[in-house]
Amino acid sequence: MKKLSDFVKERRKETGMTQEEFADRCGVALTVVRKIEQGKTNLNMDKVNQVLIMFGNQLAPVSVRLLNDETSRDLL
Repeated sequence: MKKLSDFVKERRKETGMTQEEFADRCGVALTVVRKIEQGKTNLNMDKVNQVLIMFGNQLAPVSVRLLNDETSRDLL
């Protein structure tokens, strides 16, 4: 399973946008995009969803029973 930080960074780069351009397009502060791409853990879920909606995605629960301990740690 891919980390949120990697998913957003890879998808943003595919669009050819800088972090600043992407933040403007999403309607969030540049610091929000930077925090997500840096893998920070204290994120506002509404802001994360604003970013993810640009790719047709949103936050959703994932059963931890489907993940092993190593994968669970990598998601953070």
